[in-house]
Amino acid sequence: MRAAFMYGAGDVRIETVPDPVLQRPTDALVRVVTACICGSDLHPYHSMPATAGRTPMGHEFMGVVEETGSEVTTVRRGDLVIAPFAWSDGTCEFCREGLQTSCLHGGFWARDGIGGGQAEAVRVPLADGTLVKAPVGEDSDLLPGLLTLSDVYGTGYHAAKRADVSPGDSVVVIGDGAVGLLAVLSARQLGAERIVLMGRHKDRTDLGREFGATDVVAERGDEGIAKVRELTGGHGAAKVLEAVGHMPAYEQAVGVVRPGGVISRVGVPQYDQAPVGFTSLFGPNVTLTGGPAPARAYIEELMPGVLDGTVQPGKVFDRTIGLPEVPDGYRAMDRREALKVLVRP
Repeated sequence: MRAAFMYGAGDVRIETVPDPVLQRPTDALVRVVTACICGSDLHPYHSMPATAGRTPMGHEFMGVVEETGSEVTTVRRGDLVIAPFAWSDGTCEFCREGLQTSCLHGGFWARDGIGGGQAEAVRVPLADGTLVKAPVGEDSDLLPGLLTLSDVYGTGYHAAKRADVSPGDSVVVIGDGAVGLLAVLSARQLGAERIVLMGRHKDRTDLGREFGATDVVAERGDEGIAKVRELTGGHGAAKVLEAVGHMPAYEQAVGVVRPGGVISRVGVPQYDQAPVGFTSLFGPNVTLTGGPAPARAYIEELMPGVLDGTVQPGKVFDRTIGLPEVPDGYRAMDRREALKVLVRP
């Protein structure tokens, strides 16, 4: 089969590798129907050292079950399934608490001998705890929206949930990538009254307005912070959702949150240290939360809105390519020529 691999910064290749096979009775083999490139894939695309080895790519995919191990009971051959970006057993104490990203027996795609989703097929460990059946056919027009449940929609929703966004809230979303836009959508779903989207790409912020943003602030740094504070009565926003992962975004979050407010980070942080002292978080009693979204915990909750058309998170995909064009897809997203790229192997 064909699969995408990264060899170093800017170096993505499509190569032919052996087809995956069942290794354990809890495995399933899934033929990938649709996958995508994530904004977090761009972090190694910028910084991964060149090596002789290769890293499989992709952690968001849907597909059709082709074969199951003898102990798999929840899915069967022919089922169309959603694979969240972390695989999990569904039974450990953390899974039972809805924190599948901390599963005691789970892991993540493209690591430890497990393939990536930007491929023609994937071996899925712990299939019963991981895969969720989608009640549509593989040719459904709803596939882009359902695919967002594997990561970006669940991640945007996680940002809003961890911040406890509630009816009437004032919310600031930092970042106009796919996660930030779906954080806007999620904040609106949870009843936020005012949603300020901090982003400077008009085609993206226009979609943010469609998803529910009431205001857009294109300015950055001190100028952006001042504009947000002006919009929020001078005190800042009670809930701030940071969907970028770089230090300037964190600094903006600290600058726009009001005393007693919450900063919820879901952008994968590209730093190890950040201000949390008296003048940043401690003095104004600001709560810092967030983390990798347990997307599996949200799929059943969010899927009905996608199926009935109440929400259309699939609008974040603005380019569709085949597997051979995946390197071009990375370049397009890196150059901001595409918001989020859908891959159809």
